Amino acid sequence: MDDALVVGGGPAGMSAALYLARYNRSVVLFDTARGRSSHHQTNHNYLGFPEGVPIQRLRELGRAQLSHYPHVRLLQVPVERLTGDAERGFAAVTPQGTYRGRTVVLATGVVDHYPRFEGWEPCVGISLFWCITCDGWENRGRTVLVVGHTDAAAGEALQLQSLTGRITLLTNHEKPEIGTTSRRRLAGAGIPVVEDLIASVSCADGGLIQIVHTTGGVDLPCESVFSIQGATPQSDLAAQLGVELEPTGWIAVDTEQKTSLPGVFAAGDVTALHSHQVTTAVHEGAQAASAANHFLYPEELKG
Repeated sequence: MDDALVVGGGPAGMSAALYLARYNRSVVLFDTARGRSSHHQTNHNYLGFPEGVPIQRLRELGRAQLSHYPHVRLLQVPVERLTGDAERGFAAVTPQGTYRGRTVVLATGVVDHYPRFEGWEPCVGISLFWCITCDGWENRGRTVLVVGHTDAAAGEALQLQSLTGRITLLTNHEKPEIGTTSRRRLAGAGIPVVEDLIASVSCADGGLIQIVHTTGGVDLPCESVFSIQGATPQSDLAAQLGVELEPTGWIAVDTEQKTSLPGVFAAGDVTALHSHQVTTAVHEGAQAASAANHFLYPEELKG
């Protein structure tokens, strides 16, 4: 039985695996190579990379770093089911077999609700974004289309005004939920609201969005799209274990990344609605690993 099962190979999961490895704990890291860290985005917020670092490159560097620790096994398989508890140990069931560990770190991330149009995936991180903190600066002065039907989307459009004056909001929903106050603010800011659905998108080579075409026949030229259509936390495995979830589906954790179930920890985007940053994920992965390491010590060493 290994010391830890880490589910998710993004920045949070790799950080957790690295810290556990340096505590000399045996680790199985499950990575399906999907999610936010698998797109084409360049991260400019992570300290130590003056020119930014492509998130896929950061994954490569993380894997290379983990390769120095023979007691870390990296498996590119999905975990289909999690069972067990701290007393008996935990079991991760995969298509390749069952793996057992004394602790679990869940770094399963989220699924973003991007607009789905033909050829959308190569645009992610190039001209299709979800985060003003991550990509707003690179889009200053550009023609930006914000896609979303809620007050959160309206707020994003208004916040982007600090970076560009060419903004349009497209609801892309049959029942927009933008309130009266938000509509008034958008009108006062001179931000047009188009209540229509995306029919198709014209893109240039390299994932560059040029025109969004609506079902109502409106053509919206733009240089980038900010999708504010929400994300779903990947918390199914946590639910299988009986871990407490927030009402919105995020995994509830304390300041040490402990969940409600002893021996189970969670880190990264799956733990909170906000602060979805690589820096936050790396920090939470390290904290979860440190808490798991302490959990593994015999009682007489815990102080």
